[in-house]
Amino acid sequence: MLYYSLGSTTTDLSHEDLKKALFAALAKLGNKSKVLAIPPDYTRFHSRAGEITEMAWQYYGEKMMDILPALGTHTPMKPANIGHMFGETPLNLFREHDWRNDVVSMGEVPAEFLHEVSEGRVNYSWPAQVNKLLAFGGHDLILSVGQVVPHEVIGMANHNKNIFVGTGGAEGINKSHFLGAAYGMERIMGRADSPVRKVLDYASDHFGKSLPIVYVLTVLGKDENGILKTRGIYVGDDRECFDLAAELSLKVNFIKLPKPLKKVVVYLDPSEFKSTWLGNKSIYRTRMAIDDGGELIVLAPGLMEFGEDKEIDRLIRKYGYVNTPEILDLTNKNEELKNNLSAAAHLIHGSTEKRFNVTYCPGNLSKEEINSVNYSFGNLGEMSKIYNPSVLKDGFNTLPGGEEIFYISNPALGLWAYEDRFNNS
Repeated sequence: MLYYSLGSTTTDLSHEDLKKALFAALAKLGNKSKVLAIPPDYTRFHSRAGEITEMAWQYYGEKMMDILPALGTHTPMKPANIGHMFGETPLNLFREHDWRNDVVSMGEVPAEFLHEVSEGRVNYSWPAQVNKLLAFGGHDLILSVGQVVPHEVIGMANHNKNIFVGTGGAEGINKSHFLGAAYGMERIMGRADSPVRKVLDYASDHFGKSLPIVYVLTVLGKDENGILKTRGIYVGDDRECFDLAAELSLKVNFIKLPKPLKKVVVYLDPSEFKSTWLGNKSIYRTRMAIDDGGELIVLAPGLMEFGEDKEIDRLIRKYGYVNTPEILDLTNKNEELKNNLSAAAHLIHGSTEKRFNVTYCPGNLSKEEINSVNYSFGNLGEMSKIYNPSVLKDGFNTLPGGEEIFYISNPALGLWAYEDRFNNS
């Protein structure tokens, strides 16, 4: 059922607009006595999910019993990050998701289904795993909050991904990531329907009916001046709210380009991007825009690690970002990759397939470390003088020497593609 729907390419929702929309939707749900909120973590700070979660706490008061950020495999949030993102929401309401130990399986999607939706690329079953708090917490409302935006694993982020991946377990996360990678990232990004989405929808339809989930989904996009605007909010308990949000997101977050780009410069906000696990959105979201033989320069002042999880960090350092056939072969031959398919999928996502070059300019990793995972190294200070983030504007820029570049201030907010490549992928 759709409880609230508001959005367009020109809509500009203020804090009060969001609060009015949320309260109107929550009023339609009737009285609730024990509420669990599942917002994203700090890596989705710009989603406005923090504000919305705080509003939900203001609405329900003491009936808001638990808040479980959908960490997936990300690093747990620090109190300072919680305060910055969630405002006055009490710290004692927050719970920490442990993706390795804190989950239960609600059912299993059969291997035959995954084989079919992947067009024969995988042949394993998939466990519908969620944090134990969802299954056994006794809540009469689970409020799943987040932003719909193009995504490399599932096509469009959020909705039931927030549940089965954000609060999921190692096996479910690993297998879903690998499914998307094996099927082909460029065939998925920007599309509401994908093999991974079909698997999650199967889990929702067959195993998730007992969970009282209501989704609160935002869509954000930048205006012509590069200022981030909230373009829509959709609240519902089924697929309809997601489809509406995804349709709008494609309009405001997908930037179609008339020609492939020779040089792209991406800036990674140090408060948000500390690992290539997250920072490689600079590669995921631009790969369909970059010309063969082109270059991607990543200004990453906060970069200090490859994987946020220690084991994933080790695997990235060991195998590096090589091309897809090599990763598939390495996965077949090495049990540690077979047992950590999300790491294998991430290595595929971070590969250029030897089609263009990536120059990473890190704040806290050495040249040797960057080169060891098959990226080129750039000195952050020197590159920031040439490509100054405080001067560049999003989109095409012509530098004083005449060089033309394409600049992106936050890769998490969009998808960029040369139109013919997107249409033919």
